[in-house]
Amino acid sequence: RGRMWAYTVGFTVLPHVGGFLGWFLNRKEIPAWYEKLKKPSWCPSRRVFPVAWTMLYTGMGYASYLVWNDLGGCSSKAIVPLGLYGAQLLLNWAWPPLFFGARNLNLALIDILCLDGLAVGTLCSWYRINRGAALLLLPYLGWLAMATCLTARIWRDNPEHKAAKSD
Repeated sequence: RGRMWAYTVGFTVLPHVGGFLGWFLNRKEIPAWYEKLKKPSWCPSRRVFPVAWTMLYTGMGYASYLVWNDLGGCSSKAIVPLGLYGAQLLLNWAWPPLFFGARNLNLALIDILCLDGLAVGTLCSWYRINRGAALLLLPYLGWLAMATCLTARIWRDNPEHKAAKSD
């Protein structure tokens, strides 16, 4: 019981690790490249993204702890629900290096479309285990829907940037 707080904190912090690394490694590309892309009028301000992702990563991380705990840790029952979560988290972390780092809108769009499917699969698998955990993923799915639409719109409106890095 004394160590449960460490698991809670560990699971809650884990999504932030990849999110922070993605930002840190690609932070120079944002003013140098992203600001020059054609974006729709409904594109959120750059200042909104770190606040949104901090809340979303915290919610999904804590939700993953709830599911892990309800399944009794790393049991055979946890393979699918936590495997889906881990796979979608990896695709989530891969998006910034693909979009900002490689400047590859094709791969970034494919990544986020696959991410959407895995995130929905995660929510569906978690709903049967812990409804509260599944509900904690709803803001994330909402934000992903917006991010997917934004990625698709940037992909469509910037054809010269679809394939790979160019200066």
